Amino acid sequence: MADPVFLSVVMPVYNEEKCIRESLRRIEAFLSLKGLPWEVLVSSDGSTDGTDTAVRSFIQEKEGRQSRVRLLSSAGNKGKGDAVRRGVLAAEGKFILLTDADLSAPIKESDKLIAELESGADVAIGSRAMREKGCDVQQTLKRRLAGRVFNALVRAVALKGIRDTQCGFKCFKKEAARDLFAAQTLDGFSFDVEILYLAKKKGYQIKETAVMWKEGADSRVRLFRDSLRMAKDLFIIRKRHG
Repeated sequence: MADPVFLSVVMPVYNEEKCIRESLRRIEAFLSLKGLPWEVLVSSDGSTDGTDTAVRSFIQEKEGRQSRVRLLSSAGNKGKGDAVRRGVLAAEGKFILLTDADLSAPIKESDKLIAELESGADVAIGSRAMREKGCDVQQTLKRRLAGRVFNALVRAVALKGIRDTQCGFKCFKKEAARDLFAAQTLDGFSFDVEILYLAKKKGYQIKETAVMWKEGADSRVRLFRDSLRMAKDLFIIRKRHG
């Protein structure tokens, strides 16, 4: 019988053909050194380029030994929240890590989040707003200002006490992840706020910690359009979850 999976990495992707193989290579190289069972679930949100083909090719190249990478494909583009939910609910790991396809936060930063979970937290989230030595954050001024405005709105309307809800680098204990994502309803970028809102409401312990982060050149976020949509979602979250 195979040992239980220690860490599941859930990676939502949409048209990430350019970076997906290199990201998988980096994750595999880092986690293989740990000596603990792991898996990667690539949750493709209806990608229309060669993303899915690239992932299948990466998996097939492991012929002769079982690949620890799985591809979950959606028939259409439903949104990041849907892709993450599908990945999390299919994950088997004791801990479940969410990461962006371009590894904006280096995979080595997962050690910080796992340490928080092993110390008692149920949810550990990477933060670009908290600063510590060695945790450089590289992002455009426009993105940084938009993030500050949105997070101020989040704290005012829905979620106090968390400085960066939208960093795509989060880790959960499996039991908490299954509970939270089974209740998640939003399919867009606001799913992060919804998950953390539910975690607070259900009494889960959340720990926010500084991480290294570098803004990807091909970010899918359209600041004005998506910020307006996400602002509306804050009120939907409050209405749906009370």
